[in-house]
Amino acid sequence: MKLMMMLSFKLLLFSLFLCMFMNLSITKCKAHNNQQGEYLSNLIHSKRSPKNPSSSSQSSLHNNNGELEEAFTTSYLPQLYVVDDHQQSKEDDRVEALPGQPQGVDFDQYAGYVTVDSNKGKALFYYFVESPQNCSSKPLVLWLNGGPGCSSLGYGAMQELGPFRINSDGRTLYRNPYAWNKVANVIFLESPAGVGFSYSNTTSDYANTGDNSTALDSYTFLVKWLDRFPHYKTRDFFITGESYAGHYVPQLAHTILSYNKIAASNHQTVINLKGIAVGNGWIDDSLCTKGMYDYFWSHGLSSDESHSGIEKNCDYVSGNFSDECDKYISMADDEVGDINIYSIYAHLCDSSSSASKSQGSEFDPCSDDYTDSYLNLPEVQKALHAKATNWSACSSVGWTDSPSSMLPTIKKLISSNISIWIYSGDTDGRVPITSSRYSINALKLPLQTPWRSWSSANEVGGYVVGYKGLTLITVRGAGHTVPSYQPQRALTMISHFLNGELPPQN
Repeated sequence: MKLMMMLSFKLLLFSLFLCMFMNLSITKCKAHNNQQGEYLSNLIHSKRSPKNPSSSSQSSLHNNNGELEEAFTTSYLPQLYVVDDHQQSKEDDRVEALPGQPQGVDFDQYAGYVTVDSNKGKALFYYFVESPQNCSSKPLVLWLNGGPGCSSLGYGAMQELGPFRINSDGRTLYRNPYAWNKVANVIFLESPAGVGFSYSNTTSDYANTGDNSTALDSYTFLVKWLDRFPHYKTRDFFITGESYAGHYVPQLAHTILSYNKIAASNHQTVINLKGIAVGNGWIDDSLCTKGMYDYFWSHGLSSDESHSGIEKNCDYVSGNFSDECDKYISMADDEVGDINIYSIYAHLCDSSSSASKSQGSEFDPCSDDYTDSYLNLPEVQKALHAKATNWSACSSVGWTDSPSSMLPTIKKLISSNISIWIYSGDTDGRVPITSSRYSINALKLPLQTPWRSWSSANEVGGYVVGYKGLTLITVRGAGHTVPSYQPQRALTMISHFLNGELPPQN
């Protein structure tokens, strides 16, 4: 008994130390108003440690710029076509109805697993919603949430751009009038294995996950998913995502384009990639960190003292952060206080308060709680064809590789002539608009469309500037999860992105 008490006490001390190490108050550790953002924050801080391998080491899959090594593509491609679960049909994955869904659902839903490595027993879970009207002519969109380690089902589908949102009872759903399946057929992928319902029978996979394996597994998923839904093979395809998807999306796009060259010559599946859109994406460690603390200061969240200390002592060029730099960064973090850093003017979750709304005009800050309750209902997991799982919004998978910058990969994608949009909710303090602007400005792209406002529902929806090969667009009044806070403006934005045009001015 005494031994158990000692172990419990040590575990408590470790938990408190971890909170303090990540510059989070104990209150913030408990609040989890946006676990996706907290997981990103944890990775940002850990990558500043010189002992952490994820900031520099790369496996044979990617080079030091995060780009796919061509030599690896030829050896990997044939493994995609080993027969394992191809006998699974789309009808096996059809969702007849989700428990608690409202009347009058007029679109088809599918959910299930695609095995990405039969030897390891690794399978990724997806949820797919077709468009209610003209689904046969609308594009195919993949949505990826970040973290790393957070669920695209729990965030993207259930709290952002999916067809439903969850009521405060945690058991029933209501329609999202601004769901993206109004303009596209949308796949929500829980990736990597260990996130949400996705799993591996080889438990070591959970401790050896990173950018490399995530890109490959997501590509493998897509090829096999298209075999299950062959009528989408030639459809225009777009990749979208947010937060750490600033890594996921460009890397997957580059992986697709690299494999397409080989697949075409071998008469295998060529994915018709047309473009990518990254929301509040973590793109470059140094520039995004600088943008975050400049945003704190410019929005009155931190002091002149901490700002000048950061400016004087933090070397963003080399990415080296001295002890003196860390001191002022910690000061700025503490000064921000206990606010919703992912939407700086929004409320924190208070489950005892009547301020939370389930269907009001404002995003309910307790939506994480409702999602956790709903996706852990046995009848919901059965309807989704998911394995019985203690589902959670984010999972602590070991991250073994994470390039310090995605800018070389984005530059490569620009030369491929696909459409590239970087969008940013302007009230996010975790990956703010300043971080996106600093990252894009580092590319030194020629200006094509000068900065201007764009319109949604006869109001300014945000601002847009076009460069050669890339567009930056802001969404006014939106936080880290843009479609949660400004769903109508997000739908306006993504509709024009898919149509290959900028949204109009008033």
